[in-house]
Amino acid sequence: MYTLLKQEGAARRGEFSTVHGTVQTPAFMNVGTAAAIKGGVSSYDLVDLKCQVELCNTYHLHVRPGDELIRRMGGLHKFMGWNRPILTDSGGFQVFSLAVLRKIQEEGVTFNSHVDGRKIFMSPEVSMQIQSNLGSTIAMAFDECVENPSTYDYSARSCARTARWLRRCKTEMERLNSLPGTVNPHQMLFGINQGCVYDELRIAHMQEIAEMDLDGYAIGGLAVGEPAEDMYRIISAVEPYMPAAKPRYLMGVGTPGNIIEAVSRGVDLFDCVMPSRNARHGHLNTWSGIRNIMNAKYAEDDQPIDPECDCPTCRRHSRAYLRHLFKANEMLGMRLAVMHNLYFYNTLMERIREALDEGTFQEFHDRYVTLLDTRI
Repeated sequence: MYTLLKQEGAARRGEFSTVHGTVQTPAFMNVGTAAAIKGGVSSYDLVDLKCQVELCNTYHLHVRPGDELIRRMGGLHKFMGWNRPILTDSGGFQVFSLAVLRKIQEEGVTFNSHVDGRKIFMSPEVSMQIQSNLGSTIAMAFDECVENPSTYDYSARSCARTARWLRRCKTEMERLNSLPGTVNPHQMLFGINQGCVYDELRIAHMQEIAEMDLDGYAIGGLAVGEPAEDMYRIISAVEPYMPAAKPRYLMGVGTPGNIIEAVSRGVDLFDCVMPSRNARHGHLNTWSGIRNIMNAKYAEDDQPIDPECDCPTCRRHSRAYLRHLFKANEMLGMRLAVMHNLYFYNTLMERIREALDEGTFQEFHDRYVTLLDTRI
């Protein structure tokens, strides 16, 4: 259940109640694709890094170690030692991004695993069954992710198919949640809005799926290479048609500036591999912009990564030490950097919520929207 606490323009401050706890929104979901954050950060670390929701991937966990195994281990929460909400991505994006050979039919998609080449069939029903075995808090509907750009005609046909698949997802989830022995009988379902960069398709598709009364709604198929202006335009076009009493999730976004802009347009939830991926390459987020810790100027710098940050890394270690770890290819360097960036993102969301609580979000937006994405 979503409760709107406060609004400033289109920006929303809310609470999202789930069987695994209440999420304060806007919130950033930390991406642990294969039930782990890349960079040696555990679920127990995430608690200290102020993470509210962890995101795991249906496709990757189905391929390895197998969703049936995870079910036998008591579900994903128990398997990975995380007792807060988990959102599982449906696998749709991976089917379309990783599979070299794939065949899309009304029934579902047949493709080859990127791990061992074996044939896999994924459909709305199969995706729901896998996610039910995982027992995540929120399951994402199985959708078709079209390439960007795609023609208007193909995008329109794809939207129609995604809406038909969504109905099948809802029917199958209701069946699975009613079965005895289901890992999480309170599993929620979010639908995904598609339509490429065509406002008219996006709006029509959103209107159609809004009628299905789902637990939440996502905007998918953005942040895949289109200009940021197109993404912002689509969010603004779709937002008036997204149910106000349900959480809104922008998939795969993004930079701190992207997040601030999207919050100002009414988005509640975000996820992105960017903070952890960038950290593993020495690119660190700070309240003054992006710092490349590899730069020679940090070789004898005894300051923390960011003097404004109180994350475990900044409290204990210097820029010089972190740079040394990266240069020496020590795994600890990646771990400390990832912890810093995730803490920064979760603190960013905390400060956005505080600004909305105090009615100063526009001021916060104007101060940080460009600065945080600027390289130092």
